[in-house]
Amino acid sequence: MVNNVSTNPGALVALQNLNRISAQLEDVQRRVSTGKQVSSAKDNPALYALAQKQRAELASIEPVQQGLRVGASAVDVAIAAGEGISDILVQMRAIASQASDPALGASERTLLQDQYVALADQVGRLVDSATIGGRNLLDGTTALLSVNASTDGSSTIDIDGYNLTSGSTTVLTFDWTGGDLGAAGTAATELADIDTSIDNLTSALAALGAGSNSLTLQGNLLTRVADALEVSIGNLVDADLAKESSRLQALQVQQQLAIQTLSIANAAPNAILALFA
Repeated sequence: MVNNVSTNPGALVALQNLNRISAQLEDVQRRVSTGKQVSSAKDNPALYALAQKQRAELASIEPVQQGLRVGASAVDVAIAAGEGISDILVQMRAIASQASDPALGASERTLLQDQYVALADQVGRLVDSATIGGRNLLDGTTALLSVNASTDGSSTIDIDGYNLTSGSTTVLTFDWTGGDLGAAGTAATELADIDTSIDNLTSALAALGAGSNSLTLQGNLLTRVADALEVSIGNLVDADLAKESSRLQALQVQQQLAIQTLSIANAAPNAILALFA
């Protein structure tokens, strides 16, 4: 070994080791502070690109879920109103059945007719109240409710709307004025119309219920997909903090040793001074 003061090979090696350890320590500190093994493209380009793709997919799920929730709300409101109307039809049927009795007098029929009309008016109010977010599936203004069910817009859930207003006889076929209760024969005809209305409304409620279930099931499916994506992203980019903690402590010790080694190497040329004492 040549003793000189122009170059210090030991100090150069010690400095290289210190720089290497310091760089590793910076990487570990970044992973500990961010909690990410891959936080930028330079850490691992392939994993970063894959994680970003999955993040984009995850971000697009929330708007679809929001749309499903809005659609489900509209359908559920229609179902609630429809069930209320069904209960009213049961009461109207009882009145029509009573009015079909030939023994009733004119005053009694008038009372029944007034009750019948009042219930029919309540049906109209329920139809009008089945509006949420500008959508009403019972007043004929929404013929079809189409809800996006996929992140790429390729799939929709379609739910039919109905017209339960007094101007339509597609579902409710009874006489909204109650005039048919004036005689036993016409009351019997009205009773048949009420039965038809109940059957039609039951079918409509069944379809709406199936549509609501489809929206709920799709929302639950997307929730599971979102959870799986979050786990997948975590597996790709999250750091093992227990392991990183061990590395951090080890590198901190190595850094201290490297500093001491560099200090010793830098002091080595001072020994040459003894040769000239």
